[in-house]
Amino acid sequence: MPNAHAPDDCFLAWIRGWALTREVDPPLPHADGFHIAVGLPRQAARYVFASPSPAIAELGASVSQPWVYIKACATSGQLRALLPARWRIEDLHYMMTCDARPFPGGGAVPAGYVTEVDDLIEATGRGHVRVVAPDGALAASGHVAMGERLAIYDRIGTEAAYQRRGLGRAVMHALQVLARAHGRHEGVLVATDQGRALYEAIGWRLHSPWAGAVIPGPEDAD
Repeated sequence: MPNAHAPDDCFLAWIRGWALTREVDPPLPHADGFHIAVGLPRQAARYVFASPSPAIAELGASVSQPWVYIKACATSGQLRALLPARWRIEDLHYMMTCDARPFPGGGAVPAGYVTEVDDLIEATGRGHVRVVAPDGALAASGHVAMGERLAIYDRIGTEAAYQRRGLGRAVMHALQVLARAHGRHEGVLVATDQGRALYEAIGWRLHSPWAGAVIPGPEDAD
């Protein structure tokens, strides 16, 4: 009988693609989850789990270093119940998937805006899309990595001064075109609450909640 808590294809594709787009080493096994060494001042490492595993409680009790993150396919309440009080629970995110259908609507940008695509997939396994405003400023951008079967969409964002102009949708269309050109017709991403509405509007579906926790540094403690 399959293990109900075994990592599924979407989870594995996401964590591997996340590491690829961030240009850090691939995830390494840790208990029934994985460890990713990030090495940033405000993100030293992250541990990722496909379920609210008991291993999270053991990890949470043993780690005291600031700016270590735990992420899991779980609700915020499930993660909170496993961790000591020094761990701060983040806003809930959502792991989402899309099928092979093209995203609906057009991917055009307003007059004067330019969509630029960096296709580095053959060399690095990842690509980058950015939308440049008429004044030359970066208005929106996103990244995509190629998994074995899925495209992993990451860091999709529109700068505050350029929101509500359809630029996020344009970035998603351009990333999908890039992914499909390399044979990846389905995808996975992790969305904020705000981003979830955009992705659902173009056909993405909820796969699981994605909860996070961190030990903040003394400069950022509540």
